[in-house]
Amino acid sequence: MEQSPERRVVTLKDVAAGAGVSVSTVSRVLDDRTPPSRSAAAERVRRVADELGYRRNVFASGLRRGATGTVGVLVPRLTDHVMAMTYEAIERAARARGSFAVVATCGDDPEDERRATETLLDRNVDGVILATARLDDTLPASLRERGIPHSLALRTDGASPAALGDDDAGGYFAMRHLLDLGHREVAVITGPWFTSSARARLGGARRALAEAGAELPDDRVISTGYGIEAGNAAARRLLGAAPAPPTAIFAANDNLAIGAVSAVTAAGLTVGDDVSILGYNDIPLAAMMPVPLTSVRTAFDQIAASALDLMGAPAHTETRALPTLIPRASTAPPRRAPSP
Repeated sequence: MEQSPERRVVTLKDVAAGAGVSVSTVSRVLDDRTPPSRSAAAERVRRVADELGYRRNVFASGLRRGATGTVGVLVPRLTDHVMAMTYEAIERAARARGSFAVVATCGDDPEDERRATETLLDRNVDGVILATARLDDTLPASLRERGIPHSLALRTDGASPAALGDDDAGGYFAMRHLLDLGHREVAVITGPWFTSSARARLGGARRALAEAGAELPDDRVISTGYGIEAGNAAARRLLGAAPAPPTAIFAANDNLAIGAVSAVTAAGLTVGDDVSILGYNDIPLAAMMPVPLTSVRTAFDQIAASALDLMGAPAHTETRALPTLIPRASTAPPRRAPSP
């Protein structure tokens, strides 16, 4: 089957054939380490390279002359605490190795993600770390096909090298904590279903409930965005549910938990006493809340170091850092006795 033009890697040989010159001439003209030639042949080479969509293979040339020492990091946004903490952890790990990490943001649009990645590659990074979240993302497959060193951070697509927390274990620890306090009427606010973290954290919570012989009704599981507003809206739904609201809410990240705290407070209830709330990631704000937030701490520095180590590793290579439960005042034994 003929390979589609979009996926075919354009080589120096292709440009040489199109421009009617030798491969060595093309290599010399397109080498940005030398002053640009203004000859007619050089202009023709550059024009053909542009028309064919040629990109200089930084990684192959790096083997010949040494890597650039720069790593590209792609995140949806830096206003998200977790994404900011992830980038900072990668930057620290890169600096410790004598390298430099540069970040690009892409929002949630796949086309913006692709453009941002190409921008990083145009700046001759040695590899790319993707902290974007979608399981249906086609970008990792494209990078694998093109042989571009990369890894995924905080998530996995089941194929590209990935460094993440053990989200299943984290969800288990969270729910086990609530169960050990005596909660049985629990709810889970998880993230978007297209994220591996949302699925795994819910899966771990269900595993703990199954061990305890407890149930998690479908109407007490809400999949939503990872923002504070989404957590607030989901918690308001749960608090208004009949016949009684849950005594505890496990939120799959701290933003969701903060939104849930706001909803509980607005309803005239007390976090910890009336409704226990537990978050995930343990961002710095968690410990500074009026009622300090119990959270599952993610090992960001360990994940960042692994993400750097895994760039260029074989497909299906994964490392999972074990999270840690940090109990605080937002979780306590339930006041209301469990339903019979």
